[in-house]
Amino acid sequence: MNVEQLEETRWQLREAKQRFSEVVRRAYDEGPQIVTRHGQDVAVILGIEEYRRLKGEQPDFKEFLLSGPDLSALDLTRDKSSAMRGTDFEGIE
Repeated sequence: MNVEQLEETRWQLREAKQRFSEVVRRAYDEGPQIVTRHGQDVAVILGIEEYRRLKGEQPDFKEFLLSGPDLSALDLTRDKSSAMRGTDFEGIE
């Protein structure tokens, strides 16, 4: 991120309040938006994905499983053309 981009992410508190919808949209689309008061950084507006990533939140197990790839197109039938190898358990204690 260059200096010009960094400056674009900074909002004076008064302007951030007046243009809050834009600040939120840019946080979602472009990344963290820094809010300043009297020239000092005081807050950061983050998109929810970035917040969750930083917080380390994990989806619940059901969501995790449902978010996986669609496996319905896979052929999971067993190939029965080759004979199964037998196992001899004689002599095993």
